[in-house]
Amino acid sequence: MDIAGILQRLPHRYPFLLVDRITHCEPGSHITGLKNVTMNEPFFQGHFPDYPVMPGVLILEALAQLSGLLAMRTEDADSLEKDKRLYFAGIDDARFKRPVLPGDQLILAADLIKHRRDIWRFGARATVDGALAAEGTLTCAIKAV
Repeated sequence: MDIAGILQRLPHRYPFLLVDRITHCEPGSHITGLKNVTMNEPFFQGHFPDYPVMPGVLILEALAQLSGLLAMRTEDADSLEKDKRLYFAGIDDARFKRPVLPGDQLILAADLIKHRRDIWRFGARATVDGALAAEGTLTCAIKAV
């Protein structure tokens, strides 16, 4: 899925859309994608001016957006796009292992752990050059608009 497909499925827009491409998706199981981290990202102006680092909460948000795309591909995507939204509802066991810097390509991956009614749980991780940057267990909830 390219950026046009992502824009059709997620309500986020620049500067808060944090997934550039989906490289693989197996509905009901697993999804991988990427975020190209560039120096012109607006958050680098203040985080930190002398040593730009992508904020950890934005790495988690990128993983939540990716997980939402997996949920949409697993569920009836048409109904989700029209009258429902997927909301980030929680995170457990979040860990940050290395800084993400301008010029890095953040590889995002999420596995569906559990889905019951409108609650989804994902195991998610972000890597750079094969090294773990962040990981956590995400909970998302589908709610009517």
